[in-house]
Amino acid sequence: MARTKQLSKKEKLQIIISDFKKYAKNFLKIIDNNGDLIQFELNDQQNEFVDGMTKFNIISKARQGGFSTLSLGLCLFYALTKPNTNYLIVSYKGDSSSALFERLKMMNTYLQRDKYPSLFPAVKRDNRNELLFDNGSRITCIVAGNKDVGRGSTYEYILLSEYAFYQNQEKVLLSAEQSLAKNENSRVVIETTSNGFNNYQKVFMKAYKGQGSKYKAFFVPFYASLYKIQFKHEHDEAEKWYRSENKGKRLQAKDLEPDEKVLYDKGANLRFLMWRRWKLTDMSLQEFYQEYPSNPMESFISTGQSVFDQSKVLERLNYVIDPLATNEVYDELPEVLRAFINRGLYIYHLPKRGRYYAGCDSASGSGGSNDASSISIFNSEGQQVASFYSNKVPIYKFAEIVDALGRYYYQAFLCVERNSYGLPVIERLRKEYQYMNLYKQKLFDMKGKRKLQLGWTTTAANKSILISDYKEQFECGMINLECKETLQQMQIFQESDGKMGNKKGENNHDDLVISSALAIQGMKTGKWYVDVA
Repeated sequence: MARTKQLSKKEKLQIIISDFKKYAKNFLKIIDNNGDLIQFELNDQQNEFVDGMTKFNIISKARQGGFSTLSLGLCLFYALTKPNTNYLIVSYKGDSSSALFERLKMMNTYLQRDKYPSLFPAVKRDNRNELLFDNGSRITCIVAGNKDVGRGSTYEYILLSEYAFYQNQEKVLLSAEQSLAKNENSRVVIETTSNGFNNYQKVFMKAYKGQGSKYKAFFVPFYASLYKIQFKHEHDEAEKWYRSENKGKRLQAKDLEPDEKVLYDKGANLRFLMWRRWKLTDMSLQEFYQEYPSNPMESFISTGQSVFDQSKVLERLNYVIDPLATNEVYDELPEVLRAFINRGLYIYHLPKRGRYYAGCDSASGSGGSNDASSISIFNSEGQQVASFYSNKVPIYKFAEIVDALGRYYYQAFLCVERNSYGLPVIERLRKEYQYMNLYKQKLFDMKGKRKLQLGWTTTAANKSILISDYKEQFECGMINLECKETLQQMQIFQESDGKMGNKKGENNHDDLVISSALAIQGMKTGKWYVDVA
């Protein structure tokens, strides 16, 4: 039997310095939660990131995920093993920048230079925002200010730490991307906890949803395995607390609340759930979502301005059903609708003889990021049966779609917003398609005579009624939403300075909120103008 060749010390070292994970475990030291100096051995989520990272990376996480420490280690590793390269660490304020750089310098200090002088280039210059090594490599740490970051140099690795708290996110990101070295090994890493709806939220969700983003999204929920270690002491405290409150008994699966059962099924063990209850003794559920999310959208909640109860929105998101598969509905749909099935048109329940109510919000169809036409349809019991949204359908085509979808659902009662592009839709429905089951709004002219006008005209005065009625119907359980996109729009629907609408920003829509609210107004009229065939 052939003997396995024993590697020499030099060969072993060569293997270690060629692999970051081995390098970290053997040479890099960090401070753990107990204040002890330990070897840097990557946790499961850090390993997953290192294995999966691409040129453009964005991370959403609960607090203390260890990803800034990981990036510091990567910067040091690359700087020491790749001569004449540059690395940039950007933070959002001076003290956090200093803290990050001190952690990196500590890693560098504890390298075994005396034992392996040939492995670790010496420090040539060390000041408050720069480490320069005698192999020509440099690590720079700066604060995200008004100046372009990285100007005048190119970088192999750029860390944008706590990016969601930058005041000028778009400018910093554009500048960082332009400063990235034009080779296959360079990396940008955006690492942050969330801070409401802003550029970070837009970039992350676009990547997370796979909507043509160059970034790769990584999400780490509060129950990820790394937090078993990070939060171990708090978990112990939480379990003591729970036992003291429950006659010495530990939480069991049969004791879980509905929202906890969802988390349990996703992988949160009972210790995580006892800790969650413990945390909720001194923080609100929305605050918990923001600090310790179980899914990305939880972390973006803005607690002070949301119109809708976010705990109810999130709970509903956990239980929505998938739309029917294309092959289940394709053959029976009107031809004009077939091209849109599961590409803008989503059918949750097939039509059954009875009354249906639809709200319609019209847009130009020009493809603008905040300009979409939408339809929301409910049955008489308040169950959502279908939704449609697209920003690429011109007015004449949208009117045809509204007509076809309304007839498909037994001449649904259509409440079309009359404002702007809604008026030509209404005119086509009545004159071209002879669609009779349309909402009529009561108005008074200047002579004091009452008249009926087709469609709903939204004003500053009645928008609050429109949304208030919808909020009540949803939060009191009188309607049941199935459309994920509608619920996600409800997460960014805010009231500010007496005005209600979506959180302003690219791709922040509220069209489906409006169309759903219009459907509720249709239900409230109690009117019906056709016979159900």
